Amino acid sequence: MQPQHQADALQERLAQSMPSMAELCTSTDPALFRSLLSRIGDKWTLLVIGVLGDERRRFSELADIIPGISRRMLTVTLRALERDGLITRTIYAEVPPRVEYELTTLGRSLQHVAMAVGDWVSENQNTIARNREHFDDSDPSL
Repeated sequence: MQPQHQADALQERLAQSMPSMAELCTSTDPALFRSLLSRIGDKWTLLVIGVLGDERRRFSELADIIPGISRRMLTVTLRALERDGLITRTIYAEVPPRVEYELTTLGRSLQHVAMAVGDWVSENQNTIARNREHFDDSDPSL
């Protein structure tokens, strides 16, 4: 078998062995699956995961680095990520109290997904902006 045919055959076997999205979203606990996709697909979640990287950061650092996030939304996002076990929060007994956030092992496993989505957006944002402009200019209902 030719190398390309071998690669194609392997790709086909992998595709057949992997569950489809339809199978995944109707598996054991569909509500949990959807809620996790919602959490991971949230723009603030992806930004927080990407910004934290391998570092510990204080709340104010995160608020300064992440463009457009309100303090309330940052708080809500951090609490949800902590609840899901994606980040840890460390409180230091100081005046004023110092609080730092960092990714857990589980959170770090999501980091490559956040960075891949960010890279995709960066590579395609100009094309999508042009597509939106073209659509908006040609759609009389807008």
